[in-house]
Amino acid sequence: MTKGKEVGPRVVALVGPSASGKTTLLENLLFMSGTTRRQANGERVFGDDGPDARELGIGTELNIAAMRWMDDDYVFLDCPGSVEFAQEARYAVHGADLAIVVAEPEPEKILILGPLLHMLEEEGIPHMLFINKIDRAGGSVHELAAALDRVSAVPAVLRHVPIRENGAVKGFVDLAAERAWEYRSNDRSRPIDMPTSIAEQVKDDRFHMLETIADFHDELMEELLEDVKPPSAEVYADLSADLSEGRIMPVMMGSALMSHGLKRLMKAIRHEAPGFKPARARLAAGPSVPLSAYVMKTRILPHMGRMSISRVIDGPIKDGDLIGEHRVSGLYRMVGGEFMKVSSVEAGEVAAFQRLEGVTTGQTLGRPAAAGPERLQPVYAMAISVSDRKEEAKMSESLAKLIAEDPALALENLQDTGELVLSGQGEIHMRAARVRLKERFGIDVAMTMPQVPYKETIRSGTTHHARYKKQTGGHGQFGDVVIEVRPQAPGSGFAFAEKITGGAIPRQYIPSVEAGVRESLDHGPLGFPVVDVAVTLTDGSFHTVDSSDMAFKMAGRMAISQALPTCQPVLLEPIEKVTVFVPSDYTAKVTSLVSARRGQILNFDARPGWPGWDQVDAHIPKADMQDLIIELRSLTQGSGTFRHGFDHLTELTGKLKDKVLSAAKERTAH
Repeated sequence: MTKGKEVGPRVVALVGPSASGKTTLLENLLFMSGTTRRQANGERVFGDDGPDARELGIGTELNIAAMRWMDDDYVFLDCPGSVEFAQEARYAVHGADLAIVVAEPEPEKILILGPLLHMLEEEGIPHMLFINKIDRAGGSVHELAAALDRVSAVPAVLRHVPIRENGAVKGFVDLAAERAWEYRSNDRSRPIDMPTSIAEQVKDDRFHMLETIADFHDELMEELLEDVKPPSAEVYADLSADLSEGRIMPVMMGSALMSHGLKRLMKAIRHEAPGFKPARARLAAGPSVPLSAYVMKTRILPHMGRMSISRVIDGPIKDGDLIGEHRVSGLYRMVGGEFMKVSSVEAGEVAAFQRLEGVTTGQTLGRPAAAGPERLQPVYAMAISVSDRKEEAKMSESLAKLIAEDPALALENLQDTGELVLSGQGEIHMRAARVRLKERFGIDVAMTMPQVPYKETIRSGTTHHARYKKQTGGHGQFGDVVIEVRPQAPGSGFAFAEKITGGAIPRQYIPSVEAGVRESLDHGPLGFPVVDVAVTLTDGSFHTVDSSDMAFKMAGRMAISQALPTCQPVLLEPIEKVTVFVPSDYTAKVTSLVSARRGQILNFDARPGWPGWDQVDAHIPKADMQDLIIELRSLTQGSGTFRHGFDHLTELTGKLKDKVLSAAKERTAH
């Protein structure tokens, strides 16, 4: 019986960098199984065909396909490869039984796999690596293996080695089966005799494979020490156990485009990959329940509403069932890009539940949530707007749907600048968001660089008297105040006090003075919110008829706005605490990058739990953070990233100050 066939289909996630060939691999696996009738030839046959994917030329969303092969059922999750859509991949992979990491055969491109492999290891997801485009490989497979060992915490175990003829890859040897195959163009590989030219190398490679897995199996270790050839069944059982337990990363090879090595890959998945039990243990928390499911993806479709694409943990689930607090009001299987309505689904299946309002991607329904994928912090932001104010309500509704579909996005309404800011994982992510808003939700937004939330404060204090007096027909308006203004320590914020004696101002008007002062601090003499200021109301006068809350509020506003320009106002810029994570080879470049952005290096050290990686702590002005992620990825082959957050304000002087103030005046003029 096929390993792991005890429940549901085997769910396999295809992950790896953009352009590594994941979708071509999926397309030709579907063709090989007879699911589709057209073989992939470099043009997309079956895959992410959304408007943003078409415009950007890369996959941006999870692509799901089901197939049947050798009487077993499989569901493939083709995950977007760009690091900017890593959150989408994380949620999908969390629900899979196995991940196939697709990589190109150049050692210098292996480095970018580091964060992906670490995520798989950290979550305990069994994974194997498929070296694609092996027909184009020019270097040594052993160099590739060495590069993999530098980025993988578990041993990269070569299962296949290539057969070369005149420098070109003509076939491969399966080290576990001890058999050789010759590639044939668009046809099944055929078995051949082991080439004598590589027989000794193959023997060494097989011994190294066995030696690696023997670290986990005493019986195999004894056989190797006694020079006893282990039975094939034992070798396969050990490989399978080690893969399921995440102790090794088997490495296979082929060409997705030429359909080379695909059958051997499927056989390895069929016979060696774990079934649903390990994934169920990873997804489930607490005691067993009748019905539960893990939501790996949310789609909002024009005629179907919210669709929660989920892995069923406990089932069967029928249409109309209550999963925890949520009732299923539509149940579907995915067939290609289409949804096929069904009456029930079994445990282990991938299905879509319709109109589960309030349910979010990554949520576990019906039972306590197990530890899920890390929520990535946004590292790139754009201010968004519409030209017509009448469209603002539609924009808000569309943004809510967009973020439901893509939780890697975050929305914030910044009071200091009055901007609505959308944040995500990079420039391409923002471009994809804009296309989705327009094509899916019918709202065209403008995106601009967000303003830096500068502040201002004062160096000296003063005492100021202000009187608001207005006479109209009937009652007038009268408010008279004296305030003391003084600077406070950085980070202290605003403080208000009063020292009114003798009833100079009735008690009921004092809160109005404070309200007027606070309002005026929103826009100081330099044009920015004022911070770290203390104001004390010391004296004043009132009129028994004409005084009112509004009059004293206006008097407070006048007093502070007239006083602040005399208190030596200074401009403050926000400084962020940034921790940059990079492979050690790039640490020197990163420190130069930080310095070039007016940053101050605080510390750098080895990144805990990441062999071969460093982390650099620094203070960087927020004004220099906007495109930091773009340059960082460019310097590090896409592998570098950072965490960040506001740390403190510091005075800005010189030409940079003049430039900021000039831009602020220009905005005010418009």
